[in-house]
Amino acid sequence: MKTLLATLACSATLLLGSTARADDLNAMLQQALADKSVPAMAILVIRDGKVHAQAQAGVRATDGQDAVRADDVWNIGSDGKAMTVTLIARLVERGVLSWDAPLSSMLPALSEGMRAEYRDVNLADLLAHRTGLPANPDEAWINSTYTDTRALPLLRQEYARRALADAPVATPRGESHYSNSGAMIAAAIAERVTGKTYEALMQAEVFGPLGMQAAFGPTVRGQNLGHKEGKPIAGLMASNPLMMAPDGEIHLSMGDWAKFALDQLQGEQGKGKLLKQETYVFLHTAQGDTNAALGWGVMHFPPQAPQRVLTHLGSNGYWHALIALAPGSGDGLLIAANAGEGSSAQASQQQMAKTIMTSFGKAGK
Repeated sequence: MKTLLATLACSATLLLGSTARADDLNAMLQQALADKSVPAMAILVIRDGKVHAQAQAGVRATDGQDAVRADDVWNIGSDGKAMTVTLIARLVERGVLSWDAPLSSMLPALSEGMRAEYRDVNLADLLAHRTGLPANPDEAWINSTYTDTRALPLLRQEYARRALADAPVATPRGESHYSNSGAMIAAAIAERVTGKTYEALMQAEVFGPLGMQAAFGPTVRGQNLGHKEGKPIAGLMASNPLMMAPDGEIHLSMGDWAKFALDQLQGEQGKGKLLKQETYVFLHTAQGDTNAALGWGVMHFPPQAPQRVLTHLGSNGYWHALIALAPGSGDGLLIAANAGEGSSAQASQQQMAKTIMTSFGKAGK
């Protein structure tokens, strides 16, 4: 998130035509894919609250010749955190959860072993990365859950127990320190209170109402695959452990991702399907003296005529995705690549974002 903000602070070196036609997007993709470290990439542009243009280019896997298609799925990594936040917000609106309840009361079974610094933090603190929690608890233990046969809610409770026993890296409710534990603990709380799995809750509360087709975990042969060191990766190890789904292990098509993005954009205008208008505004508002909202980073761009933009980057190491939404103008941008660490995906996507976001909010879109 911080990297995106820093990159976009620079002025754009290329201005995209205000129409953002598919031909323009294809040209950008071809330029990005000239670096062979990225097999494929897709981009979707939203203008004035509507999908305006979409394009994709490249191959599903470097050991084959199947071209990516418009309906192929992409892993969006931590860009899925905003979806987890929306699930939690739905439960808060119904009175099942509360933004203000202390963590010690939401996870009473873990209260005794919880460090004192975390006992009074709440859901808003968790989802805006303002708890002081480290980025992850014991990563060796996380990796061991690939083969752990216990139910996912039990593993998420164990994750929460371990995370809340770790020493904080900062004082709660101060600066924002990005942590995967916030979304994980919030999901564990939702599972405990409802008696349903995170996966079932997401289908009932987010995917279903928006008509989205989305799934968790690795993609499979015959579809788009993530890549490690230039080679396609499939099977169990092609994603983070399934336990980590609330943190960002969602894969879906660009069109389905756009359904969520459009609802977030329309929500602030009182036209969202999932939440009350004031709830969308709350989720999209930076907390304290930070640039962190709930599931989003908040910035102002472009420099010449700044407007509020919600942003996030996502990767599980084998994919990379970027989202930027401007609720004030109804403009947005989604980009995904089937390559992550060690590739040029992130740098290319940031350059595309810098280019396209310069036209956000302009008349004559």
